[in-house]
Amino acid sequence: MTTTINTARPILGQWLAQARKRLAEHEPDAALEARVLACHVLGQTGAWVQTHPEQPLTEAQTEALESMLARLVKGVPLPYLTGRQEFYGLDFIVNDSVLIPRPETELLVERALGWLRTHPERHAAADVGSGSGCIAVTLARHTPNLRVAAVDRSPAALDVARQNARSHGVEARIDFFQADLLDSVPGSFDLVCANLPYIPSTDVDGLAVARHEPRLALDGGPDGLELIRRLLAQLPARLSPGGLALFEIEYRQGQSAAALAQAAIPAARVQILPDLSGLDRILEVTLTPLP
Repeated sequence: MTTTINTARPILGQWLAQARKRLAEHEPDAALEARVLACHVLGQTGAWVQTHPEQPLTEAQTEALESMLARLVKGVPLPYLTGRQEFYGLDFIVNDSVLIPRPETELLVERALGWLRTHPERHAAADVGSGSGCIAVTLARHTPNLRVAAVDRSPAALDVARQNARSHGVEARIDFFQADLLDSVPGSFDLVCANLPYIPSTDVDGLAVARHEPRLALDGGPDGLELIRRLLAQLPARLSPGGLALFEIEYRQGQSAAALAQAAIPAARVQILPDLSGLDRILEVTLTPLP
C-alpha cells in the first residue's frame, strides 16, 4: 500500500516522518535525504530542521517538497534536485549536464595537492574532462599561484565549471577550453589531472547512474580505456619534464592502465594507487626529468 502525505498544512516533523517511509524502500539514507530536501526548500540548516519539527509548512513549500520527493523516489539523484554537491569540503553547483562529484575523485585531488606542495615551482595544471570543474576549482582554491586549464568536450559542462570557478573566487586563474582532450589546448603542463569516462560501453546501460547522469561522462569505449589511451599518447609532448599525470580509473583497470602508460611513455615512472577500500583507483605517471 502506498503511503500518501497529508498536504493540508502539515508540520515539518510529520512531513519528514512520512517522507522517510516513502524513501526507505529506495534509499539507504532515507532520513538524511528527507532532511536535505527540507533544508533546500525551507532555506534552513540541518540543525534548524531537526530542532523545529513543529514548523508549519506553507502550501508552496509542501508542493515543492512533494514534487522533489516524487522525483527522488523515481531515482533522480539528490544533488540534481538541490543543484548542489559537496566535494573536498567545497560546495559545487551541479546539474544533469555534469557527472556528480564523488569521494573517489577526492583521492586524486589529495594526491595532486600533495605533489604541488612539494613542488612549489610548478604553476601550470590541466584538468581534462573537467565536468563540474570540481578538480580545477579545488586545485586553484588550495594553490594560490596555480593556473589551471579546464578542458571538456561539453559546452554545457563548461558553463557549470565557470559558475563554480566564479562562486569560489578562482575564475581569473582558470582557462576554459571546449576541446577533445588536449587537442587545440595551448601550452605544456606540470600537472595533468584526468577523470575521464572509464566505464566499458557494454557496462554503462546496466548502471543505475546511467539513467540520469550524462553518458558522455561515463562511457569509456569498448574496454573503458579509450580516452585514457589517447591522452596518454599526448603526454610526452604536453607534460613538462618531471611533471605528473593522474588518471582516475575503474577498479578492474589497474594492470591494463599501467601497461598502456608504460608503453606510451617507456621512461616514465608508473604507479597504481588504491582507494580507501584497497581497490585500484588512480594511475600515476611521472615523466622523467631532463638530465
